[in-house]
Amino acid sequence: MSKTIIDTNFNFPNQKSVYKGKVREVYNIDNNLLVMIATDRLSAFDVVMPKGIPYKGQILNQIATKFMSQTEDLVPNWLIATPDPNVAVGHLCKPFKVEMVIRGYMSGHAAREYKTGKRLLCGVPLPEGMKENDKFPEPIITPATKAEMGDHDEDISRKDILKRGIVSEADYLVLEDYTRKLFQRGTEIAASRGLILVDTKYEFGKTKDGKIVLIDEIHTPDSSRYFYADGYQERQDKNEPQKQLSKEFVRQWLIANNFQGLQGQTVPVMSDEYIDTVSERYIELYENIMGEQFVKADVTNIQERIKTNVETYLAKANF
Repeated sequence: MSKTIIDTNFNFPNQKSVYKGKVREVYNIDNNLLVMIATDRLSAFDVVMPKGIPYKGQILNQIATKFMSQTEDLVPNWLIATPDPNVAVGHLCKPFKVEMVIRGYMSGHAAREYKTGKRLLCGVPLPEGMKENDKFPEPIITPATKAEMGDHDEDISRKDILKRGIVSEADYLVLEDYTRKLFQRGTEIAASRGLILVDTKYEFGKTKDGKIVLIDEIHTPDSSRYFYADGYQERQDKNEPQKQLSKEFVRQWLIANNFQGLQGQTVPVMSDEYIDTVSERYIELYENIMGEQFVKADVTNIQERIKTNVETYLAKANF
């Protein structure tokens, strides 16, 4: 059997529907619970790569669920249980149609925009005289929303979110507050492990009783960028690239192979050897971010393992 899971087609008891995102597949159980399966798919520049990355789904799911446990005193979240290494079960929520991106440093998308001469990102003014990977005076929130056509993320300002009625002002103030609190906690946890949390994104939803909760993922290498703290300032002073833990190394490989998700571009072929190195990098990410050894789950038959674990959980769950 394949050692990766890149697609699922389950039919769980009381299943109402299934939503397939770029990486996660979400099963609606009785309009009450959501079963979220983190696949091994790899997405970059809003394009899903043809091959899966061994253990990636397990890594993302375990980082996200463990960080939710470590932040639930600050911000309520959707999570109820993790019956399988690739699976999270939580409350059915209506997602807000914005991603709350928060940046502590001039990196990634922000740096690329800055280099083109832009000094306003999502309505937030950017200081003059910054160079790539410099720290912002204060973290900035630069939201994104899905384009009306397709799944591409678009920058959007707070003003436009409110003007277009995407989120009410009262709710948006809560989203901003939760975003800053989560980023501060994530920054503290990262620092305790010799890392810098550079930027990240959070997604939120509303439960049936109207409570705003954190959903999806938190502080994973797919949603976040980390630098090693040791040597950060020295590398900045020498104008050297930062040593980082994130999916950015995949983006840079794609850029070097003439792919940025633009129309007419072809996804470069990832060799099995390169796939293995990506998997090893994700394991390194896990162990550095979580401060513990990664334990590989049995991948003899991932589909059957997930099916059995989820069905066993649902049979015992009393909702």
